[in-house]
Amino acid sequence: MTNIWITEEQVDEIIKRLLDKHSSSVKVDTDEFLDLLKHSLSLNTMEKKRVVDAAPTLSQFQFDELKKVFVEEREKFKSLSKEHPDDIRKLLVKQQAEWLQLWDLYVAEEANAAKASEDQNKVDDIKKSLGL
Repeated sequence: MTNIWITEEQVDEIIKRLLDKHSSSVKVDTDEFLDLLKHSLSLNTMEKKRVVDAAPTLSQFQFDELKKVFVEEREKFKSLSKEHPDDIRKLLVKQQAEWLQLWDLYVAEEANAAKASEDQNKVDDIKKSLGL
């Protein structure tokens, strides 16, 4: 975990930006999809990240099906909350903490990409200085 304090809104902003990379032929309400994904109690951090990372390649059908699954999940957990409120409360706390972990994953990815680019530039410079 990073040492800086981040908010859910900051994570939402990053995830929304990444979700918006979907194909222009796909019609999706990214705010609604973000809310459904964010509040999914059945997906863990890495599964949510996989959905976000796949957004640029998802078809209309895939977005629609994911939305349908998330809506059904929300309804099921809503009905379970009447019978098992403490268990659902624990899942909600876990979900919030895991959502914030996405920030760390994407910040680490950006840092790794920047480092790889810097390393490649150094290799290119060395090749150029050697006349390769």
